[in-house]
Amino acid sequence: MGHSAATVHVDKSNLRADFAAAMSAMYKAEVPLYADLIDIVQGINRSLIGSSSISSSLERLTAERHGAIRLGTAHELHTIGRIFKLLDMHPVGYYDLSVAGLPMHATAFRPTTMTSLEKNPFRVFTTLLRPELLGSEKARQLSKALLTRRNIFSDALMRMLDAADSQDGQLTEDQASVFITEALRTFSWQPVAASTDNEYELLKEEHPILADISCFTTAHINHLTPRTLDISLAQKAMAERGMRAKERIEGPPARACPILLRQTSFLALEEQVSFHTDTDADSLVPSTHTARFGEIEQRGAALTPAGRELYDALLAESAAESAGLDADQADAVAKRVFAAFPDTWEALRSQNLIYCRYVVNKKPEPARIKTFGHATLLEQLIAHGSVDAVPITYEDFLPFSAAGIFRSNLSSSSSNEDLSIQKPGPDQIGLESALQIPLLDIYEWYGGVQRSSLEAVSRELKMDIEELAA
Repeated sequence: MGHSAATVHVDKSNLRADFAAAMSAMYKAEVPLYADLIDIVQGINRSLIGSSSISSSLERLTAERHGAIRLGTAHELHTIGRIFKLLDMHPVGYYDLSVAGLPMHATAFRPTTMTSLEKNPFRVFTTLLRPELLGSEKARQLSKALLTRRNIFSDALMRMLDAADSQDGQLTEDQASVFITEALRTFSWQPVAASTDNEYELLKEEHPILADISCFTTAHINHLTPRTLDISLAQKAMAERGMRAKERIEGPPARACPILLRQTSFLALEEQVSFHTDTDADSLVPSTHTARFGEIEQRGAALTPAGRELYDALLAESAAESAGLDADQADAVAKRVFAAFPDTWEALRSQNLIYCRYVVNKKPEPARIKTFGHATLLEQLIAHGSVDAVPITYEDFLPFSAAGIFRSNLSSSSSNEDLSIQKPGPDQIGLESALQIPLLDIYEWYGGVQRSSLEAVSRELKMDIEELAA
């Protein structure tokens, strides 16, 4: 008696790559200038791929994107988490945006193994509205009412999520095709709003991001960001093409050894949208909405807690000294202040400011006695070229940089205003409660990658880790 063929499920990294490519195609159709950004970035990357101090393949850079979405309810966040889990993307890190005057907090969904990241490093910065931070009771209640009424997930999508739950978290090829199509609807731009024009204006007056989150029928992706090897060149190219680029690049100043994340964008687009009216639910009035923008990023090395403490201190010092200055003057201040941050890979590693992945380059000489000038055997092996220390790329985000990008794209009139929120402060427990799973700690993740690489070195060289550190 014959046996039926085993059911074939789609590899999650392949599903993630297909989903990211489909989202990129959708966003290119919705925001034509996005195609220009891709053209700029790919040209720069092709010219610099052999000389960059941060290692990455051209294949990975060409595919690499991060997106950003804004959600309104715990149910929306939990369901988005189910979607991303199918793509092997998990919530990493907690970002409190209230410290920058925004009534939101966030996490980033991304792959969490080095193998998965190399296959496709798609990540999505995902914010959740915190209505309790809004100063206006009227705006708070209206936003809750609008968000309670809407459903950003199709029935077909929910059936695919339930099917995956019953299939050990996997989908067949046919199911994957339906899943991608239906999930993209959740992130697409829709030309008819969920609110009336008056409701939109009331929420926009309270907070532009509040209107963007509450008044539409989808969690439209508000940017899709390619990664460049030189953001300063990208910023110059954007200006040469007539794009309205931000005056300043967010993040640390340009360095010989890039750290963390630098970001820039062109200003948000004015997009056509129709609103219902208060007097006639079937009547639509044409209007515009400004929220979606084009962004470019450059990624550097991940910082340890000690590195991040130094970075945050210098960032605060730079911000204080540059208050009231124009963009060029503020950049000069930042460059001077950040001169205190070491700028060679050896200094960054030896002072425990960055995380590294260690790889055996060649087998060392049999003698294992440390030579003068090397604090540990590992340092000796690195100095002699037996082991390479490769800086680990920062795969995550910076709350102040994200807030700076968001604020500059809210509207031309609001980027420098104090946006009214009350009792700012973190609420990681609240975000985890909405997700129904704990967040991965950023430092534990990078520390784990570094530790795993040292364990691999010790196995290959047949040494104990304690021996390497001695």
